[in-house]
Amino acid sequence: MSKADLSVNIASLKLRNPIMLASGTVGYGNEIAEFVDLNKIGAIVTKSLSLKPRKGNPPQRITETPAGMLNAIGLANVGVEVFLKEKIPFLKQYDVPLICNIAASTVEEYVECTRILTEEETIKAFEINVSCPNVKEGGLQFGNNLSAVGKVTEKVRAVTNKPLIIKLSPNVSYISEFAKIVKDEGGNAVSAINTLVGTAFNIYTRKPKVQNVFAGLSGPAVKPVALAKVLEIHQKVDIPIIGIGGIMNWKDVIEFMIVGATAVQIGTLNFIDPTVPIKILEDLEKYCEQMNINSISELTGSYII
Repeated sequence: MSKADLSVNIASLKLRNPIMLASGTVGYGNEIAEFVDLNKIGAIVTKSLSLKPRKGNPPQRITETPAGMLNAIGLANVGVEVFLKEKIPFLKQYDVPLICNIAASTVEEYVECTRILTEEETIKAFEINVSCPNVKEGGLQFGNNLSAVGKVTEKVRAVTNKPLIIKLSPNVSYISEFAKIVKDEGGNAVSAINTLVGTAFNIYTRKPKVQNVFAGLSGPAVKPVALAKVLEIHQKVDIPIIGIGGIMNWKDVIEFMIVGATAVQIGTLNFIDPTVPIKILEDLEKYCEQMNINSISELTGSYII
């Protein structure tokens, strides 16, 4: 039997396999390139970019939790101009689809970032991080407001022809409602999920372990929540889903695909062992061979309830 076809399609974006490296966990690619052959990965998602450079939150910004980690980096990044000038040249040497994650504090900033970056041929798609505070609306997150997510999708769609992925927050009652408005406003896919909100305290000092107090929870602890959110979207909205949340091995990848994911992103695992994504690819091939699966895309939404 010939090797299984691991390629998947997200709108017009063709990936050689469903393994993507998640935003914020691999920097701008050069940080992880010595551990992973980027030419073997399905896609790489840059850490969030804003119009101007951001310093992010003061430390302590990361702490471990049982089965996960809390982070409140505060979207620290170099800004779009430095990214285009200093980071893109390195990435051009690899044959891997580059997806730019964009974070902003106003609708106009999302639009301007996308407009500038869409001219760069190396960038194949955009992932819009709507888990950002909307400064014009009193600091509430875009991602928790249906009309705000719809407006961001609509306005960004107007300035790029490249595939548009909206990264959804799990901190809502019905995530499928957000996926539906993304589709209605011209989005091509959704990433689910972004981090859950969490916190942790030192019992001796009674102070928070993370300076920002509230932080994003990721890692194996969030996987059951992420799976449920992906399944909810798949059952209610016909849109490609990129599954994210606590993926530690090949079995987790298969599970996400079964409940509806077309592809997945590996995040926290990159901090633990950045070489694992390549091993996962080998194990996915073995699983497909064992199960007589010709194309891994057959798994997407193949659950039996």
